[in-house]
Amino acid sequence: MSVDLHCHSKISDGSLGVEELLTLAKRRGITGLAITDHDAIVGATRAVIIGKRIGIDVIHGVEFSAYDYARGRKVHVLAYMCDYPDRLEGLCRKTCAARRAASTEMVRKVMRYYPIIPDSIARCASGSNAIYKQHIMHALMDAGYSLTIFGDVYNKLFSSKNGCAYVGIEYPDVHEVIDLIQSAGGLVVLAHPYSYDSLDLMEELATANKLDGIEVWRGNHTAEQIAQLSDFAASHGLLMTGGSDFHGMYSATARPLGTQAPEDTIQKMRAYKAQLKRNG
Repeated sequence: MSVDLHCHSKISDGSLGVEELLTLAKRRGITGLAITDHDAIVGATRAVIIGKRIGIDVIHGVEFSAYDYARGRKVHVLAYMCDYPDRLEGLCRKTCAARRAASTEMVRKVMRYYPIIPDSIARCASGSNAIYKQHIMHALMDAGYSLTIFGDVYNKLFSSKNGCAYVGIEYPDVHEVIDLIQSAGGLVVLAHPYSYDSLDLMEELATANKLDGIEVWRGNHTAEQIAQLSDFAASHGLLMTGGSDFHGMYSATARPLGTQAPEDTIQKMRAYKAQLKRNG
């Protein structure tokens, strides 16, 4: 029995559809789940309905791509259990439009180096809210230019430092994202704080009471990191969540569905949210 509160479907940059993902979760004995597609809520909404049918406790979630402009770093913010998820749609559409514009330019640049068929990229991205770099790499694999999604070809094209086809995206300010999540009645959880060096931001948000939880359990977190995040969460009265950050085959390392988050994590999140409402 396990709980996985961070995974991605085909609607963003995962390789499995929502129903496939939930079927896999059922077979793996996962009892609690959240599909947290990047800047999209449709998969989460569908997952909640399917979860009731197959007996998995699914909570609504989304992972927002944001930017910490004070420190010049990307940051990911997870939103859970929003009372009014429709309020998130405008920001989701805006970010996805920026991502689509960037991916169109990246595809144009890639085709200078590799004469692949644009339809093959579109086919790999079928069902997604945008073309992601993984979709382009999948098409390059199909055409025989690479054996893997991530590797030398990916770095040559998409390294944020010197990739010849890389195009950056302007993400919303992290504080604006958090304000929106709170206005939608959702829980704000800082995703994988070590991935984007977000520890100082984590301290700032916790001190300002703009954070409800931290993603403590993750496949690539060390025991020391888990202990540090757990201590921080406990000292600030924050929720502790966890997830695999599952992307299926669209992942640089193997990340099977499932995590070490305690089975009562969702119950604690519901109790925390109920307490917030009681406190007004």
